[in-house]
Amino acid sequence: MMSQGGKITLTKSSPAHAITSEAAMTGNLYVNLHWTARVDQGSQGQLRRKLLQPRQLLRQGADGGDSGLQGAPQNVDLDLACMYELTDGTRGVVQPLGKFFGDLNHAPYIKLSGDDQYGAPSGETMFINLEKKDHFKRLLIFVYIYDGTPAFASTHAVIQIVPPTGPRLEVMLDRREPAARSCAVLLIENQGGVLMARREVRYVHGFQSDLDRLYGFGMQWQRGYKEE
Repeated sequence: MMSQGGKITLTKSSPAHAITSEAAMTGNLYVNLHWTARVDQGSQGQLRRKLLQPRQLLRQGADGGDSGLQGAPQNVDLDLACMYELTDGTRGVVQPLGKFFGDLNHAPYIKLSGDDQYGAPSGETMFINLEKKDHFKRLLIFVYIYDGTPAFASTHAVIQIVPPTGPRLEVMLDRREPAARSCAVLLIENQGGVLMARREVRYVHGFQSDLDRLYGFGMQWQRGYKEE
């Protein structure tokens, strides 16, 4: 666990940190996902040459050849989401797919700000109502990649967790996992009234149902689609 300027980076060797104390809390826990596209250094010269030949590039695409710029940044649709289990046994998910954006003032006391499809500077943001922390049994913060877009190998992604007081936490998703479609990033568990965050960073080739089986939430899943 590396600490720098009020920021703690959760690492494989130091994966855990308390978000709250046992005392009553006010305010929200702020969870942000931000990403940028990778550009391989070795392909930048080829990228420059192709950018100078747009007509040839268009012909290549029409002929069924290389229809993109090798090494160029690509739009990547990463989605921030959270599986939750409350102390009363309620289980569910907050995610853009299906427009399960949640609610801060009513169960599950988790709210997703929206769906950013292109990695804007603000990224995607989730709020967790810490006044209701005693209602949480466990929360699994995860990221998944919607169909038809590049995989984690194409991005540098960072999750930041900012409590009302104390240092912010950071988890880097910096492993190249070209076949993975989802990643369990952070598990938040209620341990005697204290919300303890633990770095997971477990990549899976499947989607939410595969993460569910991995962590035993026991929910039923069906195929979902995003509106264009």
